[in-house]
Amino acid sequence: MHYNKLGRTGLFVSELCLGTMTFGGDTGMWGQIGKLQQDDADRLVGTAMDAGINVIDTADVYAEGRSETITGQALKNLKVPRDNVVIATKVFGATGTGLNTRGNSRTHIIDGVKASLKRLQLDHIDLYQIHGFDPTTPIEETVRALDILVQHGHVRYVGVSNWAAWQIMKALGIAERHGLARFESLQAYYTLPGRDLEREIVPMLESEGLGLMVWSPLAGGLLSGKVSRDQESAEGSRRATFDFPPVDRPRTYDCIDAMRPIAEQRGVSVAQIALAWLLHQTVVTTVIIGAKRLEQLEDNIAATGVVLTDGEMAVLDQASTLPQEYPGWMLERHRKVLPSTITSTRPRRRL
Repeated sequence: MHYNKLGRTGLFVSELCLGTMTFGGDTGMWGQIGKLQQDDADRLVGTAMDAGINVIDTADVYAEGRSETITGQALKNLKVPRDNVVIATKVFGATGTGLNTRGNSRTHIIDGVKASLKRLQLDHIDLYQIHGFDPTTPIEETVRALDILVQHGHVRYVGVSNWAAWQIMKALGIAERHGLARFESLQAYYTLPGRDLEREIVPMLESEGLGLMVWSPLAGGLLSGKVSRDQESAEGSRRATFDFPPVDRPRTYDCIDAMRPIAEQRGVSVAQIALAWLLHQTVVTTVIIGAKRLEQLEDNIAATGVVLTDGEMAVLDQASTLPQEYPGWMLERHRKVLPSTITSTRPRRRL
């Protein structure tokens, strides 16, 4: 397991992160995503930490708070030293029926962190992330609320998830102007057939020094290798009951067709190739992996040992290259006019 600094901070996180969205589900959407209860969650957390994973990601809305409760209890049951684990959680979604029990207001953020700390049985959260964009709350109010939490010691670092590049830049500008705690990371959807963030978000992350935490690296289970162009659903695939996130199916199957021969030649799973491709991207800080079964988690962890060749990377890049879009094609045209100072970034530099 390799470790990377989280953005511009001095905090080191493992290249894989254990996601807990499969913890605590009962009925409805959360039951479809995962129904793991305490004993199974303890096994997954223990296996992850034994493999060197030191960061766990959850959210206050996962299974209506039960994911946080199970995660906190797992750390207690396993007697995990507090300084051996980085706990990340999120706030934004509805946690009640009232108008002010959602969004990014100071009220909801402060109420949210208190509730999360109680469920997690912790005295502080290492990374507190805004889970979505709230157009009804001024960004400055959100940034100031997060700074209060940092100053009071309830939160060590703050991050964001699922925001556009311009929204993040506005928040960073406000934080810099007023000397407030700034976003240190972005949690975003990124996968071989879903490379949209490379257009504007990746350049912004590289320019401003933010870390990238990747969610749904297997495109909601489509890149597990169990689903093919001729078989739209498969037993055990999350997509069979919860078809999210949205994907371009033909593009996804093109990527699977490119990965499968590489996986077969190496004797590994298609999922490992998909994860390995992400681990070779220098912008990626950590990849969040979730699992319903222990063997699934162990297979994902094994991806850290897969080092792709330049030729294999080229095959995968060709199968997944984004279609041209303005102003991207004009920026590329102008880039050719300037002296080239960019060198290859592969294989990925790891700390």
